[in-house]
Amino acid sequence: MAVTNIPAGVRHIHFIGIGGSGMSPLAEIMLEKGFKVTGSDISESDNVVRLRSKGVCVYSRQTAENLQGAQLVVYTAAVRADNPELAAARAQGLPVWERAALLGWITQQFPHTIAVCGTHGKTSTTSMISQILLQAGKDPTIFIGGRLPLINANGRAGKSDLMVCEACEFQDHYQQLSPDTVVLLNIDDDHLDYFKTVERLIQSFARFAGKATGKVVFNADDANTCAALADLPGEKKISYGLTGTADFTAADLRMEHGYGVYTLLYKKTPQAEIRLGIPGRHNVCNSLAAATATFQNGASFGQIAEGIASFHGAGRRFEKVDECRGITIIDDYAHHPTEIKATIQTAKEMNFRRVIAVFQPFTYSRTVLLLDDFAEALSLADEALVSDIMASRETNEWGVTSEQITQRMKNGRTVPTFEQICDDLLPRLRPGDLVLTMGGGNVYLCARMLAKRLREA
Repeated sequence: MAVTNIPAGVRHIHFIGIGGSGMSPLAEIMLEKGFKVTGSDISESDNVVRLRSKGVCVYSRQTAENLQGAQLVVYTAAVRADNPELAAARAQGLPVWERAALLGWITQQFPHTIAVCGTHGKTSTTSMISQILLQAGKDPTIFIGGRLPLINANGRAGKSDLMVCEACEFQDHYQQLSPDTVVLLNIDDDHLDYFKTVERLIQSFARFAGKATGKVVFNADDANTCAALADLPGEKKISYGLTGTADFTAADLRMEHGYGVYTLLYKKTPQAEIRLGIPGRHNVCNSLAAATATFQNGASFGQIAEGIASFHGAGRRFEKVDECRGITIIDDYAHHPTEIKATIQTAKEMNFRRVIAVFQPFTYSRTVLLLDDFAEALSLADEALVSDIMASRETNEWGVTSEQITQRMKNGRTVPTFEQICDDLLPRLRPGDLVLTMGGGNVYLCARMLAKRLREA
């Protein structure tokens, strides 16, 4: 996909849904580049508050009048065609860009864009890379799908020629980016409503990796990733992994209370001791990816070790919501069975009395394709409560329900709403329990609701 240039003379950009995790950092970057930015969002959020503090006019209602003076309108795939602002923009003949097109244009402005792609771990790895480079004084521009606590935002506008960007394969949106370094973490069976087969998904990642003007950092332990890069010249690739053949690997790996500690090897030579600030074996692999990418972009091994140690997670990535009366509540974005397994396994290594999973399935198409896998993954918890499916952009043409997951489990129950889940759990929770909310939708609201009610009790 060719990158479209912003039409000459455009100085005022309006964002529909400006508070979204994929929109607010774009708005902030364009504001820093000297554009006038306005937007609308029906939900108040930390991102909206942050943008308003920078002088951005954010409307809380979406009406055609909000477009006054706008010369370019940006929207996301979640915005319906009958949205009053989107419909008005098209009726007025204004240029209308999907979010990915603007992100593509932004990446073209940076000679050194690190684009992090893969089915799992994008946000955590992009955040870790950002933390290392920020603390190393590289002043990168950043675009992340989750909040980075170091900057308390999803992104920032830096003043160097370096950008760190989360690159999502959804509907091939990442093909609009212009990467220098591509980081390919893994390839798993997701978004098959669009790609149809894993083979076509692998081909998509291969096309994206081929866009790299510099190196492709890849996970040597992942068979699908290796297949995607089979035809890429060897001099373009640099590998990481837990196997001894990778360029970057971990020696003497051990888990201390769920947190990885290892010696970082580069071409079999010890370089630094790495102590992770986030738990989970999967994050050991993510840290190797971050180390490889940042070394390629000027960070020293000492700076890499410091950045990884001081990174304590991104928003909605094993994020502690509260701890009250000995009960811990953690929220995670895990919405695919592989991610759910990794998240529950991480929790099980942390010596809680019980791990109680609360899962909100996200999209009907993903749920119907992965029913058995969801049931298997959630069965790792001591108990699992599954809410109604969040539709997002879909209609339920398959007739799939949450009950079809829990019927396949011995330890699972369907509890439709967040209120009912809180009613169910509150009388039964005991000190030492962990409640782990998971999903790609708004299940974090359930975590907050439960925390509030625990404190009120």
